[in-house]
Amino acid sequence: MNTWEAEKSKEMGFRVIVLWLLILVPTSSIVFAKECIKTKVSNCKECIQAGPDCAWCKKANFTSAGEPDSARCDTMQALAERGCEETDIENPGSIELSRDRLQLGSNIQLIPRRINLRLRPGQTGEFVVKFKRAEGYPVDLYYLMDLSFSMNDDLENVKGLGDKLLTALNSFTKSAHIGFGSFVDKTVLPFVSTHPEQLKNPCPDKTISCQPPFAFKHVLNLTGNGESFKEHVGNQYISGNLDSPEGGLDAMMQVAVCGDKIGWRNNTRLLVYATDDGFHIAGDGKLAAILTPNDGECHLDDNVYKRNAEFDYPSVGQLAQMLSKNNIQVVFAVTSSVFKTYKDLSDLIPKSVVGTLSHDSNNVVALIEKAYQDLSSEVILDHGVSPDFLEILYDSNCTKGKLNQPKGTCSDVKINEEISFKVKVTAKKCVPDQSFSIRALGFTDQVAVSITTVCDCSCDDPPMPGACNSSGTIMCGICSCNPGYVGKNCECKTGGRTSHELEQNCRKDNSSAVCSGAGECICDQCVCHTNEDPAKKIYGRYCQCDNWNCEMFNGMVCGGNGECDCSTCKCFSGYEGSACQCKISTDSCRNSRGSICSGRGTCECNKCTCKGGYIPPFCEKCPGCPSQCPRFGPCVECYIQQGDKTSGNCSHVCPGVTAEKVEQITEQTFCKEKDSDNCWMQYVLYENDGEDKHTITYTLKRECPEAPNFIAIVGGTIGGVLLIGLILLLIWKFITEVKDRKEYQRFEKERQQATWKGDINPIFTTATTTVKNPHFDDEEE
Repeated sequence: MNTWEAEKSKEMGFRVIVLWLLILVPTSSIVFAKECIKTKVSNCKECIQAGPDCAWCKKANFTSAGEPDSARCDTMQALAERGCEETDIENPGSIELSRDRLQLGSNIQLIPRRINLRLRPGQTGEFVVKFKRAEGYPVDLYYLMDLSFSMNDDLENVKGLGDKLLTALNSFTKSAHIGFGSFVDKTVLPFVSTHPEQLKNPCPDKTISCQPPFAFKHVLNLTGNGESFKEHVGNQYISGNLDSPEGGLDAMMQVAVCGDKIGWRNNTRLLVYATDDGFHIAGDGKLAAILTPNDGECHLDDNVYKRNAEFDYPSVGQLAQMLSKNNIQVVFAVTSSVFKTYKDLSDLIPKSVVGTLSHDSNNVVALIEKAYQDLSSEVILDHGVSPDFLEILYDSNCTKGKLNQPKGTCSDVKINEEISFKVKVTAKKCVPDQSFSIRALGFTDQVAVSITTVCDCSCDDPPMPGACNSSGTIMCGICSCNPGYVGKNCECKTGGRTSHELEQNCRKDNSSAVCSGAGECICDQCVCHTNEDPAKKIYGRYCQCDNWNCEMFNGMVCGGNGECDCSTCKCFSGYEGSACQCKISTDSCRNSRGSICSGRGTCECNKCTCKGGYIPPFCEKCPGCPSQCPRFGPCVECYIQQGDKTSGNCSHVCPGVTAEKVEQITEQTFCKEKDSDNCWMQYVLYENDGEDKHTITYTLKRECPEAPNFIAIVGGTIGGVLLIGLILLLIWKFITEVKDRKEYQRFEKERQQATWKGDINPIFTTATTTVKNPHFDDEEE
């Protein structure tokens, strides 16, 4: 079995299980029980604000003596079970819904037109909104074109667009109007050149005549006259700017908010935005020192946006809000190079689409036809921005509908197809009357919803003579006392004291609740609440005690072996423990000497509970622990120094100690500490019964160290230093000798390898020519 088959098998198995559960489980068991959480409820008004399921019983004498008025607040079922008649139950604000009775038709696409809701806080009101896409609904189309230099060839095609656009629009609508506007960018540096020559002709090609730059120019009001469109658009010519992004968002904002000057009618509104480049966004105005945020107001003067240098570009969110508010759907007709940029922008603007414009805009009519069909077939129900205390959700009843969404959405809605949305409105708290409108984005019809939160009771109590001790009147079943009287039945005179002062006597301390939250303060005294179970009682000066909130053992209060008294168990004879869980016995608490807990604790539940510093099982202070030995060292030294004398007294350093001298220590475990002479002492420490009582067995023998031989130490130290110095000197001499020998050997080796030239010095060379002096020849003869 492959992965797909395995997943399919699991899904089928899950469906079978769910089906069997639906068959076997009764429908009534699936319904969740209603609940009323009544915290600090004292009257009808507070009760109905506690939750949508809370109701109030206004029946006289419904509560018994000592029972709080909060008992009147509960679910309708619980109050009825306790004997409150339906006519005595106050449950205001159950969902009340009123609507008009309009029908869907050619001129009405969204019904109802008005909804009135009366809701309790936390209650959800539901109603159904229906939508039917009408055939031939009137359309207004405003063509907003980028007239920067790169759109020169596009302008020529748009000039002859009037009749084609009207013909295309009239093919699917009864009435079509078209208008025209254009934009470039803000008329300040660095967006456009402010050089006088550049302002006259901003185009880079000076052979082409260009008009001065402008931010936005409204050229033609929406009209059904195609010839008028040709005439006005035909008079337009190109302009130019410096940077690539254009001021398109500025222009779209003016088109959206200047409805009267544009000529928008109360029908479907389309804005076609044609460009081949990107756009400036909020914050870019800082490049020109424009710091004032866009105010979202109309600033057309003679159909030109002349205050563009005063306000920054609008943000995308601000523009989307204004387009949605004015029911304008946007068709971004852009070139392929910036398609991705405007697709991302379209995702942030509801009811907008993006189409790819050819290089000369010759496909714009087909693009608009397709965009209109796409926009009209998508229905998005929205209510705008609602207060935080209102939750508004939609369940879409259509092919691709989703549940519990912040907006209702249906796609691929055909002409004359009827769809519906369930709208769920929840008021989270009591608020003044609220209203909001639900609109299908891009369509003019809307549903006006008004909400009233019901946060008070309107009880109609019959007159009861003598009620409230003739010192008050009945309101919703409880007494509203006259000035000077307080109490459940107005039985207490205040004597000039305020109710707060009277309540102070019913508080255990300033921070505690009145009567510990378990009673009522009547005439500055606590009257504790009664319990449905007569075995359970609340008592005490401040109703701070009861007879059931005690420690449990074996599932019973005080183990069934005692009585609970103000959160403490009082055990019967023969039992003990915090929950009376133990029979009284001391067998496991006695030490070898028969003393209970060594006199240093109490035996509870046959176990020692030791005093501070002592440990179980018999409350000894660290038995066998050497850490106790140093504490008694000075005491033992005192007895050793005293020796055999009997007149000495060591009690000042040995409180609670009994000392015994022995000849020799025989125990295996003993203390060994040094005295003030640095000698070792040996003694045995025993704990006696009682707190801080000990017996010490010691011996007079001490182990003292011999005095050091200073001559040997000094002589040995000096001899050692000399020996180490001699050794270091010999090592140094050895290393030096080895190094010198190596250097000499290297010198001899280099000398032997040197080559000496053997030629005879020319000064001592024998003459090669011999000349005889003739004068000497005669003499020789």
